Amino acid sequence: MKTQILSSLFALVLIATGCNSNKQTNIESQKTVTMELSNKQKAIAVIESLETGDKTAVSYINPQKYIQHNLAVGDGLEGFGQVLANAPEGGFKAKVVRAFEDGDYVFLHNEYDFFGPKAAFDVFRFEDGKIVEHWDNLTQITPPNPSGRTQLDGTTTITDTDKTAANKALVKGFIDDVLINGKNEKVTDYVSTSQYLQHNSAVADGLDGLGAALKYFAENGLVMEYSKVHKVLGEGNFVLTMSEGKFGKGDQVAYYDLFRVEDNKIVEHWDIIENIPAESEWKNSNGKF
Repeated sequence: MKTQILSSLFALVLIATGCNSNKQTNIESQKTVTMELSNKQKAIAVIESLETGDKTAVSYINPQKYIQHNLAVGDGLEGFGQVLANAPEGGFKAKVVRAFEDGDYVFLHNEYDFFGPKAAFDVFRFEDGKIVEHWDNLTQITPPNPSGRTQLDGTTTITDTDKTAANKALVKGFIDDVLINGKNEKVTDYVSTSQYLQHNSAVADGLDGLGAALKYFAENGLVMEYSKVHKVLGEGNFVLTMSEGKFGKGDQVAYYDLFRVEDNKIVEHWDIIENIPAESEWKNSNGKF
């Protein structure tokens, strides 16, 4: 359905109008000014065009270079077109909940109805104002967790943009020390003891909730192992890490963790865990990371 929408996956109108007045007696002139959008605005437009079908979005993609890391999708724009050709009746739904920019990268926290309701992180890399690479993690929408929080709710306000580098270092230290190297005694060096809001579907707020989840895994022979951090992206008080490891019964997974930092402590967490399929099932050769 909607072939025109399917062929225009990524788009937004770049043209904005502005006026320039020449203060001469009884004479006014106007001229059109082309305003270049930020990379963040372009990435948001890309996602929103899934629902709106805005035909200009494709102009934000480099047609000669579009590296795809969703392993269920073929490389380049052609791969997306093949997936979207199977869109359900009524098309897709897409909403950007949070949007962040870090250098050449934009990372988004999104809500989809994309072959069923899903929460997702999408990461785009730009070169010369064009999208050239894409990563994502998706999971089904689930009921609220034991603390009543959902996978997508919570604050969206970006603050402390002057502390981006320090906040990225803090989160990287937490992943390395606690999640990779198992130094659980250091958890309070990184995570607030007074406020830790949790959006994982199965975990309650606070360090007690995290501890209960880890205890359940241990008692039931399940694993939650982080082996390598591939990317740490941030803007102000929000930091996203993209890691690999094992989960559950030992499945290879990609961990996408979004943290909110306040006063040099982690105070809120969202995540999406997605299985990495066997290489024989990949529809591109770029790898998950």
